[in-house]
Amino acid sequence: MATTAFPLETAPTDGGSLRRVALDPLSRVEGHGKVTLLLDDAGQVQQARLHIVEFRGFEKFIQGRPYWEVPVMVQRLCGICPVSHHLAAAKALDHVVGADDLPPTAEKLRRLMHAGQILQSHALHFFHLSSPDLLFGFASDAGRRNIVGIAAAHPEIARQGVLLRRFGQEVIRLTAGKRVHGTGAVPGGVNRALSRAERTELLGEIYQIIAWSRQAVQLVKRLHAADPGLYDEFGTCRSNLLSIVGAGGVLDFYEGRLRARDADGRLLADAVHSRSYAELIGEEVKPWSYMKFPFLTAIGPQEGWYKVGPLARIQNCDVIATPLAEAERREFIAHGGGRIVHAPLAYHWARMIEMLHAAEAIKDLLHDDDLSGGELRSSGTRHHEGVGVIEAPRGTLIHHYRVDDDDLVTMCNLIVSTTHNNQPMNEAVRRVAQRYLNGHELTESLLNHIEVAIRCFDPCLSCATHALGRMPLQVELQDASGRVIGRQAAAPTCLSSAAGAA
Repeated sequence: MATTAFPLETAPTDGGSLRRVALDPLSRVEGHGKVTLLLDDAGQVQQARLHIVEFRGFEKFIQGRPYWEVPVMVQRLCGICPVSHHLAAAKALDHVVGADDLPPTAEKLRRLMHAGQILQSHALHFFHLSSPDLLFGFASDAGRRNIVGIAAAHPEIARQGVLLRRFGQEVIRLTAGKRVHGTGAVPGGVNRALSRAERTELLGEIYQIIAWSRQAVQLVKRLHAADPGLYDEFGTCRSNLLSIVGAGGVLDFYEGRLRARDADGRLLADAVHSRSYAELIGEEVKPWSYMKFPFLTAIGPQEGWYKVGPLARIQNCDVIATPLAEAERREFIAHGGGRIVHAPLAYHWARMIEMLHAAEAIKDLLHDDDLSGGELRSSGTRHHEGVGVIEAPRGTLIHHYRVDDDDLVTMCNLIVSTTHNNQPMNEAVRRVAQRYLNGHELTESLLNHIEVAIRCFDPCLSCATHALGRMPLQVELQDASGRVIGRQAAAPTCLSSAAGAA
């Protein structure tokens, strides 16, 4: 069961001596995040909030567009995981065109495209964005905590990270038409198959990719083993878990039914059809954030919030279909000693297991001749509504559309991965702020500890943490009178999402 309250979310009423920092929405998620901390007279944290300024106009300007344009249009939501939005929209519109059962060639090509997406995104996040903190230390020299620093101190790790991501992008290019914002999936199927020459080209590299993915899992395991107190406790918050799970309880990024567990691992819901997502999930609005707070409706907003993404998926499924990743999943579960692992830093471990699974899945698919021929599209009885659910790199992604008799979209509802993780990210920030803030001085080290907690979730604030130069995360420290006594922005750490995705 989740926690019963949200300590540090709202400062106690004290005659107005504590004030809330206002936020100024500038864009959707990418590039803008803000943490506010309020202190009492004793210098203790009374409030800590992560603000993600999200203004997502897509749900409105999709309305009135022909449904066949949607899988291409919605990719502009993100430069890091456009494939996930592309496929979630295509899946929703499959039902609209009556194509609930895709031809084998179409489904396998989509699965291959998505496995490439998972691989490249996980490699980007771990090697380029998070490994500097993990390898150098949270409080290390800020000027060193970047991929350039990694390349200087650990050149082989940096090289493998770059090449892993490049391979994932190549899989996307060959299946979607280009590395970013491709057009491979269409309502009812795909628009091209993979030639034998293209399969041979990818097969020539896949065994090295699997080997490097295995090394990445070993690397993150060594980091955990070197400092278990830090990795098991940093920012830890118990919560429910949510993901889709494939037939037989298998880990499946592309297709499955919704499953939820409580913080102790007990099933709360299982085999929920994607079209019934609204019965399972509610969304709460809070006055201090533009991003909603989803929760399991059967439990309510106070205790029904949950985590999504690698940490939830690895523990929500019963098995992984590929042998190397399954062996690593079993070791991860054993690490928890029969209990659900809630530590945010364990996201990195789970993420590397998923990257290994994606590499193994790509290898298996490339040996399948269905990729190179056969029917590409199907259709059937038309419908006016469709829901597509997929596991994006950061978690469960839901696209829901209604279409009228003129083939125009009349309603669009999107619940993206970062939204699901909103409350867990806030809780992790509060725990880290309470643990590490000394109450008097705002240091770069404190700021980076908070950033580390946020990065564990790889949110679409990651579209901000991927920003070239200074991460647009700003922390303000106020005293009991509301006077700003410290303000600091993050040090330059990251790659550009646009450059990285290009």
